[in-house]
Amino acid sequence: MSADEHLAMIHDADLLSEVERARGHFMFKTIVEHIAHKQEQRDAQQAKQSAAEARRAAMSRDQRRRDAVREVIETTPSTPENIQHIHSVLALCGLPYREPKGEREFFREYGRNTLSIMAGRLKNPKTGQMEVQGLPYGPKARLVLLHLCTEAVRQRSARIEVADSLSGFIKQMGFPVTGGERGTLRQFKEQLNRLAACTMQIGLWDGASRSSTLNVPPFRQLDIWLTGNSDQGLLWSNTVQFHADFYDNLIQHALPVDIRAARAFSGSARKLDMLFWLGYRLRTVHRPLKLTWDNLHQQFGSDNASIRSFKQAFKGDLAHIKEVFPRLRVSLDDAGMLLLPTDPGELLVQPKRPKVEKLSASAA
Repeated sequence: MSADEHLAMIHDADLLSEVERARGHFMFKTIVEHIAHKQEQRDAQQAKQSAAEARRAAMSRDQRRRDAVREVIETTPSTPENIQHIHSVLALCGLPYREPKGEREFFREYGRNTLSIMAGRLKNPKTGQMEVQGLPYGPKARLVLLHLCTEAVRQRSARIEVADSLSGFIKQMGFPVTGGERGTLRQFKEQLNRLAACTMQIGLWDGASRSSTLNVPPFRQLDIWLTGNSDQGLLWSNTVQFHADFYDNLIQHALPVDIRAARAFSGSARKLDMLFWLGYRLRTVHRPLKLTWDNLHQQFGSDNASIRSFKQAFKGDLAHIKEVFPRLRVSLDDAGMLLLPTDPGELLVQPKRPKVEKLSASAA
């Protein structure tokens, strides 16, 4: 290609300035060729960006969010600031998806195991009365648990401050921080109160003749104080203290979650459950694992009475998750779900490296 042809390719103002500064140089032709190559790279990048913007313009708002999260996760490695934690038990045992109105206990079976959540009471600092709290439910309850577990792991403390950190977390998850009767502050506070008041039981069965029941109350104490700001509701949770057994178990079995992925699904309880569950299961699958639709319905179908309606909803939810993680080695067919052994780089969050124990001098 001649120098004139290279010059015709250059159109950015800063690159044209470089051309003018190079005029008269004995290597002018080589310099122009180099500048033209830079222009070509810029044009290709701009075309790629324009194509991506055009593709996203045709998407729905939720699709755009998932696509943006996929791009960030694929191009930007996770940092400690991006990693949240949730208890592995909570990754396997989902809360109710919708409010169980009038019910004081939630019951769910997953395989041979059973989760029971019982609603409790909290003392109101304004009236002094023990007030009935409902069962925790929905995406906000899951996000509150994710936040509280993360703060406990980060601070290495069973007792954590939540009044300020929760507001920042609400904003981080893409929700506006608003007060009032229908504001997000009140909605998240309500779920925190419900979680703090509830008790949990997990039933384990070996499929033959042995079973055990674990009482796992997540919280030992919740301190509540009056805000003095009617726009934010009457009460606000100041500190939360995890039950010692739950906290110790959390530190040992904290499941890492990429906060960027959680943000993409922050409006859907089932998608958050699937995100946590897949993050757990794919870390432990060493050979192909097949789950039937009945298995999946027991795990994720609490708001779908019929298996038919559940299949349709579940297929759509998994498709959305695979939009963010297209290399996820999970597939569905008429029989159910197939999970394949997954390389560390394809996991939602890379697993922790195993600790290398140092040999003592005598052992060496």
